[in-house]
Amino acid sequence: MKKVLNYLFEHRTLTREDARQILVSIGKGEYNEHELSAFMTVYLMRSITLDELMGFRDALLELSVSIDFQHREVMDVVGTGGDGKNTFNISTLSCFIIAGAGFPVAKHGNYGASSISGASNLMERIGYVFKNNQDALRKELDASNMCFLHAPFFHPALKTVGPIRKNLKVRTFFNLLGPVVNPSRPAFQLIGVYNLEIARLYNYLLQSENSTFAIVHSLDGYDEISLTADSKVITKQGEKVYHPNALGGMVVRPDEIYGGETVDAAVEKFMCILQGKGTASQNAVVCSNAAMGLMLSGKFQNYESAYESAKDSLLGGKAHAALKKLIQLQ
Repeated sequence: MKKVLNYLFEHRTLTREDARQILVSIGKGEYNEHELSAFMTVYLMRSITLDELMGFRDALLELSVSIDFQHREVMDVVGTGGDGKNTFNISTLSCFIIAGAGFPVAKHGNYGASSISGASNLMERIGYVFKNNQDALRKELDASNMCFLHAPFFHPALKTVGPIRKNLKVRTFFNLLGPVVNPSRPAFQLIGVYNLEIARLYNYLLQSENSTFAIVHSLDGYDEISLTADSKVITKQGEKVYHPNALGGMVVRPDEIYGGETVDAAVEKFMCILQGKGTASQNAVVCSNAAMGLMLSGKFQNYESAYESAKDSLLGGKAHAALKKLIQLQ
């Protein structure tokens, strides 16, 4: 690692293959905590390159526990995190809304590193038991259209660096890897990012993939459609900027999508919204993100019909029913 660090300290970048080999070594536990902290700090000082991102991703997928859902085309809705906004769990709520609307979701997530409540903090607190058993996950997907893939159970490298990421308390390049290393290789991906530089990196990465994707970024810095400002949406067809009124029928204040100061507060807000008791602003935000995900399926003629399906899933109790079915299987 000393040789690698000296190379990087000279403001040089890694090739895709070098990046792959380094992360394979990390996954095998070949470096100590101090070496890993120094390595991650390099990417706090400069941006990651496309080759580095692709190499790190290659390694994680190579080492991952694979999962096959037997020709069921699954969707994932995930954000990079690290936007510093501490919203409630919008992506996870969107996943249950999509599941309630009848589309299978394999949500990939982890504990919050730079946020209070990551998807895994939430799912664990509401009674979900993490697993990487393929048969059990298939059963969950068949029964509820939803299953959860806790990243450290599938990626040994993420398990190795987890405590270090938590201690650093800032976003690292691992935030960028999470959304693109779902071990189920989803056919549909809605990915939220915290800046446009990362959006363009993902766009280059995903253009060559077989998946259908949308990358979303609120121009005031949220890694999701926040309705607090215009949102940029990037797909294989190009880029477009949407006003909040076009996506959710309203402009939302930042305090209306705040997640709280504790995991318990985040869980309480999550359950309130999922049970159809959220505010108009909260409902609009989660339905906007779910609708953008539903659009990827190709089953809706326009965004408006996808939004209505999301709204029906949330307010009609279908999303909450999906959660109840999932938790009953634990």
